[in-house]
Order: sequence, then structure tokens, then C-alpha cells
Amino acid sequence: MKQYFLSPSLILGTALALVIVPMLPAQDDAADLAKQLQNPVAALISVPFQSNFDWGGGPDGDGFQCKLNIQPVVPFGLNDDWNLISRTILPYIYQEDVIGRGSQSGLSDTVQSLFFSPKAPTSTGWIWGAGPVFLIPTATDDLLGGEKWGAGPTALILRQEKGWTYGILANHLWSYAGEDAREEVNATFLQPFLSFTSLSQTTLGLNLESTYDWERGQWTVPVNLALSQLVKIGGAPVQFQLGGRYYAEGPGNAPEWGLRFGVTLLFPK
Repeated sequence: MKQYFLSPSLILGTALALVIVPMLPAQDDAADLAKQLQNPVAALISVPFQSNFDWGGGPDGDGFQCKLNIQPVVPFGLNDDWNLISRTILPYIYQEDVIGRGSQSGLSDTVQSLFFSPKAPTSTGWIWGAGPVFLIPTATDDLLGGEKWGAGPTALILRQEKGWTYGILANHLWSYAGEDAREEVNATFLQPFLSFTSLSQTTLGLNLESTYDWERGQWTVPVNLALSQLVKIGGAPVQFQLGGRYYAEGPGNAPEWGLRFGVTLLFPK
């Protein structure tokens, strides 16, 4: 039987997601905090640590990948009417038999999004944000990144009512500089999402994290279903998440299925 060895940082990120802690009291402000977490442009400082485990990828269909996404979200108040929301995704990857035979580990490329978003919803209750997105070649191994600088637009729109959150986030990245020998980046990311948050701060969420590669004419469409719970540790709110993923579409070397464990540190005002 094949064994997989994970780095200490990946083990730590996953272990945090499995800690059992007392639940927050069922109260309106805690439920509202859990609901804010479903809004990508909420004026809330948060630091999610998201561990993704995927099986069945690679040229022979027996590859394994563990990706720890560190995803700090920091809002900045520009004036009385507008916020600037910074959303960063910095991945740390361990993978085996995904690219040929062998393993790689290290940082992958960073995606940095900036959303300009009104502080108040529209008159019809919709929340939106738009701005630039950047691809930064931070990979520590050539096989874990594209060695390309990229940029493009990003936007989202959502609505929240009676515990429900639904909307879509999208971006498009074009490469404009980097290693000439590597493939150009020309990709559209679409993430429709739907979730319900109860008064006990439990959230059930469904989303697609679909990407269309215009260079290859290929969709990759993982479907994610996850259960999240807001809890309190030493008086500080923390959200834990457990979910599964099925790849409805992808290239021949795409994974078949995966699991997700996550923990989000919150810093409400």
C-alpha cells in the first residue's frame, strides 16, 4: 500500500480543523457573524486555512495532492460609502505522482484579488464588488507553478435573506510576463455558490469552483459540498469546516474526488 508523507505545516492546518470545542451560544450576533463569512466582501478580517486533499489525478490516475490554502481577507474603509477588500490565496502543496512519477512540495502561485464594494447593499438587497486580480509567481518549485505574471478583472454579486446566501464570483487572468518557455495563462474562473446558515451558526454550503482554460479549451469543474460550524475558543470566534468534492469535468489527469478540512480565524470589530 502506498504511503503519503505530509509536511508539518499541512498536518498542523488539518489538525486545527479537527479540534472539538464548545459551540457558541445560539444568539443573533453569532448567527450574523456566521452569515457574514458567506459574503466574500464582508467588512470582516478573517484568516482561513483550507486543506484540500485530492485523489485519482496524474497520468496514471493514482496521484495524490494535498493543498493548504492560506487565504487572509482584510477590509479597508475608503470613505463613508466604499470598502476595499483584499483577498489573498497563497497555496502550499504536497503532491505525489501528479506530474510523472515522483513528489513535489512547496509554495505555489499566489492569487491576489482587490474588490471595491459599497458598504450598503443596493435598494433591492444585492451586494456586489469588483476590481483587479493578479497572478504572482511565488512557486518554490517549477512544477508547482506556471512561472507567469498575470492580471485581469474580478467581480462578484450576492444576496442574503432569511439565512440564505446565493451569488457568483468570477475572474479572468491573462499572463503578461514570465518564463517564455511556459504556457500562457488565459483562464476564466466561475464560482456560483449557495448556502444556508442556521441560528445555531451551522452553515451548509454548495459551490462550483470551475475554471475554463482558453488555451486548451478545457473545463475543470469540482463540485464542493461542505458543513461549517462557528465556535468559540477562549472567547474568540473560529469557524471549522468539513466537506467533500467531486470532479464533474476535467482533463484526463484531473483528480476524481477530494476532501476539504478548514479552520477560519475571525477578528470581528
